Amino acid sequence: MDSLENLNRAIDYIEENIKEEIDFKEVARLSHCSEYHFKRMFSFLAGVTLSEYIRRRRLTLAAFDLKDRDVKVIEVAIKYGYHSPDSFTRAFVTLHGITPSDARDHGHLLKAYPRMTFQLTIKGGTEMNYRMEQKDAFRIVGVKNRIKLVPTGTNPEIAEMWEKMSEKTMNELMQLSNVEPNGLINVCANFSDDHSSDGELDYYIAAATTKECPSHFDEYHIPALTWAVFEVEGEWDHVQETWERIYSEWFPSSGYEHDAGPELLASKENKSEIWIPVVKI
Repeated sequence: MDSLENLNRAIDYIEENIKEEIDFKEVARLSHCSEYHFKRMFSFLAGVTLSEYIRRRRLTLAAFDLKDRDVKVIEVAIKYGYHSPDSFTRAFVTLHGITPSDARDHGHLLKAYPRMTFQLTIKGGTEMNYRMEQKDAFRIVGVKNRIKLVPTGTNPEIAEMWEKMSEKTMNELMQLSNVEPNGLINVCANFSDDHSSDGELDYYIAAATTKECPSHFDEYHIPALTWAVFEVEGEWDHVQETWERIYSEWFPSSGYEHDAGPELLASKENKSEIWIPVVKI
């Protein structure tokens, strides 16, 4: 329950300062976790990134303010952090589908995004199987792309990477694998700091290895970390569901938060392991 109270305290701060520049260090302090972890957890709990939530809330309030014809559009734009009428109009049209000037008139549909509140929902208790691993520094070798961050659902750029992966390359990576997690692994690393809808991350199809990195592959060094390793049986939908539950159910009740490191997925046949770097709060 304390975790929910801390999250709602952080949301209260955001709402109270929605017209100002948000101090994310203060958000992290109020939520009793790191800024990195708060933004990651928020995305899974809310279904949108924190920056997108703030954008939607500001433009919702801006639409209300525009009903006052004594207020100029530029005044509303500046009030909610837009430094020019053009940038405000573009953002407003993207969300509401009409210009700020048209929003003054009656009869137009506008979108409203109410403030968010986190609540405890009692669900059927579905078990989560996990273990803790203390692992020394290791290295992964493989194919890397810098891709757009997709908070939930299938990432089309990742799907395309797997479609283009040749059997020869996969076999070569399998031969390099000699460190746990074994076999071909998915590695998500170097997330954008803001975790926005325009954010990016490095995605690897790789192998954990002590062997020399061939020149046509990329390598990434992972420091010594504590890992929460979640075992998953089933198809990809079940893996995604478990990944979301790690953030929405396990983290809020575990006393751990996400450490600044990559996330790993190792799959073989119908069994998977999700490796999340964690640190005790």
